Amino acid sequence: MLTIDFDRLGVRPGSRVLDLGCGSGRHAFEALRRGARVTCLDLLADDLRTALATLMAMAEVGQAPAGATFGAVRATALALPFPDRTFDHVIAAEVLEHIPQDEAAIREMVRVLRPGGTLAVSVPRWFPERVCWALSTGYHRRPGGHVRIYRGHELRARLAAAGLRVVGSDHVHALHTPYWWLRCLVGPDDDRAWPVRQYHRFLVWDIVRRPRAVRRCERALDPILGKSLVLYCAA
Repeated sequence: MLTIDFDRLGVRPGSRVLDLGCGSGRHAFEALRRGARVTCLDLLADDLRTALATLMAMAEVGQAPAGATFGAVRATALALPFPDRTFDHVIAAEVLEHIPQDEAAIREMVRVLRPGGTLAVSVPRWFPERVCWALSTGYHRRPGGHVRIYRGHELRARLAAAGLRVVGSDHVHALHTPYWWLRCLVGPDDDRAWPVRQYHRFLVWDIVRRPRAVRRCERALDPILGKSLVLYCAA
Protein backbone atom coordinates (compact mmCIF):
# COMPACT_ATOMS: atom_id res chain seq x y z
CA MET A 1 0.00 0.00 0.00
CA LEU A 2 1.63 3.20 -1.19
CA THR A 3 1.00 6.61 0.32
CA ILE A 4 3.21 8.49 -2.13
CA ASP A 5 2.33 8.79 -5.83
CA PHE A 6 5.59 8.04 -7.65
CA ASP A 7 4.37 9.61 -10.89
CA ARG A 8 3.79 12.92 -9.09
CA LEU A 9 7.18 12.60 -7.41
CA GLY A 10 8.79 12.09 -10.82
CA VAL A 11 10.81 8.93 -10.14
CA ARG A 12 12.50 7.58 -13.30
CA PRO A 13 14.99 4.79 -14.02
CA GLY A 14 18.34 5.78 -12.54
CA SER A 15 16.85 8.31 -10.09
CA ARG A 16 18.59 8.50 -6.72
CA VAL A 17 15.86 8.02 -4.10
CA LEU A 18 16.10 8.29 -0.31
CA ASP A 19 13.32 6.51 1.59
CA LEU A 20 13.73 8.23 4.96
CA GLY A 21 12.15 6.35 7.83
CA CYS A 22 11.56 3.48 5.45
CA GLY A 23 10.02 1.06 7.95
CA SER A 24 9.56 -2.30 6.30
CA GLY A 25 10.27 -0.73 2.91
CA ARG A 26 6.99 -0.36 1.02
CA HIS A 27 8.06 2.78 -0.85
CA ALA A 28 11.59 1.47 -1.44
CA PHE A 29 10.07 -1.55 -3.19
CA GLU A 30 8.20 0.64 -5.66
CA ALA A 31 11.30 2.76 -6.28
CA LEU A 32 13.28 -0.38 -7.12
CA ARG A 33 10.54 -1.63 -9.46
CA ARG A 34 10.84 1.66 -11.32
CA GLY A 35 14.58 1.24 -11.79
CA ALA A 36 15.75 3.74 -9.19
CA ARG A 37 18.90 3.67 -7.09
CA VAL A 38 17.20 3.54 -3.72
CA THR A 39 18.61 4.04 -0.23
CA CYS A 40 16.59 2.90 2.78
CA LEU A 41 17.19 4.79 6.02
CA ASP A 42 15.75 4.03 9.42
CA LEU A 43 16.70 3.95 13.10
CA LEU A 44 15.37 0.42 13.63
CA ALA A 45 17.75 -2.35 12.56
CA ASP A 46 14.92 -4.92 12.39
CA ASP A 47 12.98 -2.81 9.91
CA LEU A 48 16.07 -2.34 7.75
CA ARG A 49 16.73 -6.09 7.73
CA THR A 50 13.14 -6.73 6.68
CA ALA A 51 13.34 -4.16 3.90
CA LEU A 52 16.66 -5.48 2.63
CA ALA A 53 15.44 -9.08 2.62
CA THR A 54 12.50 -8.15 0.43
CA LEU A 55 14.63 -6.00 -1.89
CA MET A 56 17.09 -8.85 -2.33
CA ALA A 57 14.24 -11.25 -3.07
CA MET A 58 12.87 -8.82 -5.66
CA ALA A 59 16.25 -8.64 -7.36
CA GLU A 60 16.56 -12.42 -7.39
CA VAL A 61 13.22 -12.89 -9.18
CA GLY A 62 13.87 -10.17 -11.73
CA GLN A 63 11.75 -7.35 -10.31
CA ALA A 64 14.71 -4.95 -10.31
CA PRO A 65 15.33 -3.47 -13.80
CA ALA A 66 18.87 -3.18 -15.13
CA GLY A 67 20.69 -0.36 -13.35
CA ALA A 68 18.45 -0.39 -10.28
CA THR A 69 20.34 -0.62 -7.00
CA PHE A 70 19.51 -0.61 -3.31
CA GLY A 71 21.20 -0.14 0.03
CA ALA A 72 20.36 0.52 3.66
CA VAL A 73 21.69 2.90 6.29
CA ARG A 74 20.86 3.02 10.00
CA ALA A 75 20.84 6.67 11.04
CA THR A 76 18.79 9.49 12.50
CA ALA A 77 16.89 11.95 10.36
CA LEU A 78 18.57 14.74 12.30
CA ALA A 79 22.04 13.94 10.95
CA LEU A 80 21.80 12.25 7.56
CA PRO A 81 25.14 10.59 6.66
CA PHE A 82 25.17 11.84 3.06
CA PRO A 83 26.87 14.73 1.27
CA ASP A 84 24.85 17.73 0.15
CA ARG A 85 22.75 17.28 -3.01
CA THR A 86 23.01 13.46 -3.04
CA PHE A 87 19.45 12.55 -4.02
CA ASP A 88 17.02 13.36 -6.82
CA HIS A 89 14.00 12.49 -4.68
CA VAL A 90 13.37 12.19 -0.94
CA ILE A 91 10.40 10.38 0.60
CA ALA A 92 9.36 10.84 4.24
CA ALA A 93 6.11 8.92 4.65
CA GLU A 94 4.54 9.04 8.13
CA VAL A 95 7.85 10.08 9.72
CA LEU A 96 7.78 13.70 10.88
CA GLU A 97 5.01 13.18 13.42
CA HIS A 98 7.45 10.97 15.37
CA ILE A 99 10.30 13.52 15.50
CA PRO A 100 10.30 16.25 18.18
CA GLN A 101 12.81 18.35 16.18
CA ASP A 102 10.87 18.12 12.91
CA GLU A 103 12.23 21.38 11.50
CA ALA A 104 15.80 20.09 11.87
CA ALA A 105 14.83 16.88 10.06
CA ILE A 106 13.27 18.88 7.22
CA ARG A 107 16.45 20.95 6.87
CA GLU A 108 18.48 17.75 6.59
CA MET A 109 16.16 16.42 3.88
CA VAL A 110 16.56 19.64 1.93
CA ARG A 111 20.34 19.55 2.35
CA VAL A 112 20.68 16.13 0.71
CA LEU A 113 18.20 16.95 -2.09
CA ARG A 114 19.69 18.23 -5.32
CA PRO A 115 18.51 21.55 -6.77
CA GLY A 116 15.48 20.81 -8.91
CA GLY A 117 14.79 17.59 -7.03
CA THR A 118 11.47 16.64 -5.48
CA LEU A 119 10.38 15.64 -2.00
CA ALA A 120 7.20 13.99 -0.76
CA VAL A 121 6.09 14.17 2.86
CA SER A 122 3.06 12.50 4.40
CA VAL A 123 1.72 12.91 7.93
CA PRO A 124 -1.51 11.90 9.67
CA ARG A 125 -4.25 14.35 8.77
CA TRP A 126 -5.48 16.63 11.54
CA PHE A 127 -9.11 15.51 11.95
CA PRO A 128 -8.68 11.70 11.87
CA GLU A 129 -5.60 12.00 14.08
CA ARG A 130 -7.35 14.29 16.54
CA VAL A 131 -10.10 11.70 16.97
CA CYS A 132 -7.50 8.99 17.64
CA TRP A 133 -5.86 11.13 20.33
CA ALA A 134 -9.26 11.82 21.91
CA LEU A 135 -10.18 8.13 21.98
CA SER A 136 -6.91 6.83 23.40
CA THR A 137 -3.93 8.32 25.21
CA GLY A 138 -2.00 5.11 24.64
CA TYR A 139 -2.21 5.66 20.89
CA HIS A 140 0.32 8.48 20.97
CA ARG A 141 2.05 8.22 24.35
CA ARG A 142 3.88 4.98 23.64
CA PRO A 143 7.68 5.08 23.05
CA GLY A 144 8.32 6.33 19.53
CA GLY A 145 4.72 7.46 19.16
CA HIS A 146 3.30 10.59 17.62
CA VAL A 147 4.47 13.80 19.24
CA ARG A 148 2.22 16.27 17.42
CA ILE A 149 -0.84 16.67 15.20
CA TYR A 150 -0.19 18.74 12.09
CA ARG A 151 -2.53 21.19 10.49
CA GLY A 152 -1.90 21.44 6.78
CA HIS A 153 -0.90 25.11 6.85
CA GLU A 154 1.59 24.45 9.66
CA LEU A 155 3.40 21.74 7.71
CA ARG A 156 3.40 23.86 4.57
CA ALA A 157 4.98 26.71 6.54
CA ARG A 158 7.73 24.44 7.88
CA LEU A 159 8.53 23.17 4.41
CA ALA A 160 8.55 26.68 2.93
CA ALA A 161 10.84 27.93 5.72
CA ALA A 162 13.34 25.24 4.69
CA GLY A 163 13.36 26.50 1.11
CA LEU A 164 10.88 24.08 -0.47
CA ARG A 165 8.00 24.97 -2.76
CA VAL A 166 4.82 22.94 -2.26
CA VAL A 167 3.59 22.00 -5.75
CA GLY A 168 0.82 19.56 -4.93
CA SER A 169 -1.16 17.87 -2.17
CA ASP A 170 -3.48 14.95 -1.61
CA HIS A 171 -5.47 13.12 1.06
CA VAL A 172 -5.30 9.31 0.99
CA HIS A 173 -6.30 6.12 2.83
CA ALA A 174 -9.82 7.06 3.89
CA LEU A 175 -10.71 3.41 4.51
CA HIS A 176 -7.91 3.17 7.07
CA THR A 177 -9.34 5.91 9.26
CA PRO A 178 -12.18 3.80 10.75
CA TYR A 179 -9.69 1.01 11.39
CA TRP A 180 -7.57 3.22 13.61
CA TRP A 181 -10.62 4.62 15.35
CA LEU A 182 -11.64 1.05 16.18
CA ARG A 183 -8.14 0.28 17.41
CA CYS A 184 -8.23 3.30 19.69
CA LEU A 185 -11.69 2.41 21.02
CA VAL A 186 -10.71 -1.13 22.06
CA GLY A 187 -7.12 -0.21 22.99
CA PRO A 188 -4.40 0.53 20.43
CA ASP A 189 -2.36 -2.53 21.45
CA ASP A 190 -5.28 -4.96 21.11
CA ASP A 191 -5.40 -6.08 17.49
CA ARG A 192 -7.24 -9.31 18.37
CA ALA A 193 -10.62 -7.75 19.17
CA TRP A 194 -13.28 -9.10 16.79
CA PRO A 195 -14.21 -5.79 15.06
CA VAL A 196 -10.54 -4.90 14.60
CA ARG A 197 -9.73 -8.32 13.13
CA GLN A 198 -12.69 -8.19 10.76
CA TYR A 199 -11.85 -4.71 9.53
CA HIS A 200 -8.21 -5.69 9.10
CA ARG A 201 -9.28 -8.66 6.96
CA PHE A 202 -11.25 -6.26 4.77
CA LEU A 203 -8.24 -3.95 4.37
CA VAL A 204 -5.96 -6.83 3.43
CA TRP A 205 -8.52 -8.07 0.91
CA ASP A 206 -8.75 -4.58 -0.59
CA ILE A 207 -4.95 -4.19 -0.82
CA VAL A 208 -4.54 -7.60 -2.50
CA ARG A 209 -7.56 -7.59 -4.80
CA ARG A 210 -7.93 -3.85 -5.53
CA PRO A 211 -11.65 -4.09 -6.45
CA ARG A 212 -12.64 -1.19 -8.67
CA ALA A 213 -15.79 -0.29 -6.74
CA VAL A 214 -13.93 -0.08 -3.44
CA ARG A 215 -11.15 1.99 -5.03
CA ARG A 216 -13.71 4.46 -6.34
CA CYS A 217 -15.42 4.61 -2.97
CA GLU A 218 -12.16 5.38 -1.17
CA ARG A 219 -11.16 8.11 -3.59
CA ALA A 220 -14.56 9.71 -3.07
CA LEU A 221 -14.08 9.59 0.70
CA ASP A 222 -10.43 10.70 0.73
CA PRO A 223 -11.15 14.46 0.78
CA ILE A 224 -13.29 13.96 3.90
CA LEU A 225 -11.76 11.02 5.78
CA GLY A 226 -8.31 10.54 4.23
CA LYS A 227 -6.02 9.31 7.01
CA SER A 228 -2.88 10.93 5.55
CA LEU A 229 -2.01 14.34 4.16
CA VAL A 230 0.58 14.18 1.38
CA LEU A 231 2.55 17.21 0.21
CA TYR A 232 4.72 17.20 -2.92
CA CYS A 233 7.56 19.71 -2.95
CA ALA A 234 10.23 21.01 -5.32
CA ALA A 235 13.65 22.21 -4.25
